[in-house]
Amino acid sequence: MKTTIETKTYSNFINNEWKESASGKVITSINPANKEAVGYVQNSTEEELNQAVEAAHNAKKAWRKLGQAARGQLLFQTANLLEARLDEIAESMTMEMGKTLPEAKGETARGIAILRYYAGEGMRKEGDVIPSTDKDALMFTKRAPLGVVGVITPWNFPVAIPIWKIAPALVYGNTVVFKPASEAAVTAAKVVECFAEAGFPEGVLNFVTGSGSVIGQGLIDHPKLNAITFTGSESVGQSVAKAAAARGIKFQLEMGGKNPVIVAKNANLDQAVEAVISGGFRSSGQKCTASSRVIVESEVYNEFKQKLIEASEKITVGNGLEKGIWMGPCASESQFNTFNKYIEIGKNEGARLVHGGEVLTGGEYDNGFFVKPAIFEEVTPDMTIAQEEIFGPVIALIRAVDLEEAIDLANNTKYGLSASIFTSDISSILEFIDEIEAGLVRINAESAGVELQAPFGGMKASSTGSREQGEAAKEFYTAIKTVFIKGS
Repeated sequence: MKTTIETKTYSNFINNEWKESASGKVITSINPANKEAVGYVQNSTEEELNQAVEAAHNAKKAWRKLGQAARGQLLFQTANLLEARLDEIAESMTMEMGKTLPEAKGETARGIAILRYYAGEGMRKEGDVIPSTDKDALMFTKRAPLGVVGVITPWNFPVAIPIWKIAPALVYGNTVVFKPASEAAVTAAKVVECFAEAGFPEGVLNFVTGSGSVIGQGLIDHPKLNAITFTGSESVGQSVAKAAAARGIKFQLEMGGKNPVIVAKNANLDQAVEAVISGGFRSSGQKCTASSRVIVESEVYNEFKQKLIEASEKITVGNGLEKGIWMGPCASESQFNTFNKYIEIGKNEGARLVHGGEVLTGGEYDNGFFVKPAIFEEVTPDMTIAQEEIFGPVIALIRAVDLEEAIDLANNTKYGLSASIFTSDISSILEFIDEIEAGLVRINAESAGVELQAPFGGMKASSTGSREQGEAAKEFYTAIKTVFIKGS
């Protein structure tokens, strides 16, 4: 399919100017469907990062003084500009990381909604009045911004995740230095163009692309950084936490998941199958909330498995720009290789591959990273594919004798991001809500997804720090001042 997207080189955005890196080098963004270049971004140096942080540092006082309502109005303007470019940015996302076009449009629309939600925060309260024991005094709290916030985001949601970090950071009075994943930096640059056109003051939002070792680590270690918010792998997140803790700055981490779905014996199996397919295979399974382990009570195991395989056979895989395609390619060669690695690990450890798992070849598949989504059974809790995050379209089926065992199996992982159950029994629902070790608890719904006005985050190794999205974001991006006033 021919596209109208122009292949071009995107610069850094520092102090309200688009600047090329002094390195003279660029990073090529590759379309995983055909290995063609989507665009180019700067392979920046430490000097560009220093310029960006310095610009944010110099801008923070005036930005704080502008006031919350005025800051919100700029987010409203950004939302309008993003909405005008929705189709273009969604198409760029599909080309850059393989998500199907309907999914990409949905994500971009969500980004617009997030901007408008936080724009509305500009007119909401920023503190509370508290009774004082002194009848002649007034005591209240107010929120103060942290200062310069570093934002490091992954490639799998190149519009929604940056916006749900940047928008609250800005409306609550912080300035931002944003480093996106290189694999999706072209889409991120288009989003930043919308912020730039909205008219934010100099230095309030800065955008720098480059390697994680230079730009990412340099941002975390920068002495003028006041907070860091990161979404990505657990291993990198742990290094972010160590560096931030050593410097005594605030940090927020969203990392991996090994999300379980429990299918109880009294579940609506058709509903459960539809949700498992969507939660496990949409976006090629490349979501931190993707359904990875499906734990089924023995009484309905065989029937559920058959229905799941039959539904999986109907999935169409191809270029996400084409109509009728249900699942696009893996986002990169690295993700493609990871998928193949875990397929072999599953087989070698004794799991039985009952559907898919092969590389798709021939015709349009020859030039891309296309795979057929995989379903394993006879998976034991200690197997690698039952414990490690694969970040690909792989589902592990696990039998459970009853609900108690199913919940124990679901909790048998170091992660605790999202979990769901399918059942018609209210007692089972209540037990699941109380006993499951996950930050996102879903009943008769897929494990993936959360509404933008609700807190997002997990337990155990999945998250560290306060929650993202909704009103909960205020807890990370601000500090509380308690004020006591008494007349002289």
